[in-house]
Amino acid sequence: MRDELLAVSHLSAAYGPVVVLRQVSLVVGPGEFVALVGPNGSGKTTLLRTIAGVLPPIEGTIRFAGAPVERRPPEERVHLGISSVPEGRHLFAELTVLDHLDLGAHVPRARPFRHATLDLVRELFPQIWEKRRRRVAELSAGEQQMVAVARALMARPRLLLLDEPSMGLAPLLVATIFEVIRAINAQGIPILLVEQNAYMALQVAQRGYVLQTGRIVLADTAAALRANELVRRAYLGELV
Repeated sequence: MRDELLAVSHLSAAYGPVVVLRQVSLVVGPGEFVALVGPNGSGKTTLLRTIAGVLPPIEGTIRFAGAPVERRPPEERVHLGISSVPEGRHLFAELTVLDHLDLGAHVPRARPFRHATLDLVRELFPQIWEKRRRRVAELSAGEQQMVAVARALMARPRLLLLDEPSMGLAPLLVATIFEVIRAINAQGIPILLVEQNAYMALQVAQRGYVLQTGRIVLADTAAALRANELVRRAYLGELV
């Protein structure tokens, strides 16, 4: 049986009367890079929000490092090591890059490692490190996305949740962002990635799940999903 850092079992979630997730189960093991792909409106962002604690489930369980967390508030999950980069980045325009890095390091478990993590950020994000004293409003969209990822990294995550990191970026910047994400995983940090760009997601991930109308319809290695006829036709834009 695979070691499970994150285990989501039979999870359902809703916005008011509208049920978005239906009996979703997935796992992320230590050090794994797992991608979640699917069409718009399939529930991908809702699943990450539920794992992070922003949206309470209506049924099912979420276990992290063996302990149930589905009833814990978001801040407790961050303290346990679940760190998120939400869709849209959610940065503060008037704060500097360094301000955002300090915000990420406010978690008690991260404070003793602030200088070491800053060294890692400097290594992974030289472009934004050079601009660390600039306001975020002065940065490009790609640089702002890097700031959002770096802020999450400063929290010393045991699991990193990434929601649509390539959204709105030029193709060259998309490639750069994915190189950085792969480098973060190479540090031993597990990643659960939600991404509309299925081709890129399945290129960098080790395993993947396909979510459709709130249900997991496929689960396999990333290589097997890339070769799957349905996935190639529906999500990779190929004619087969």
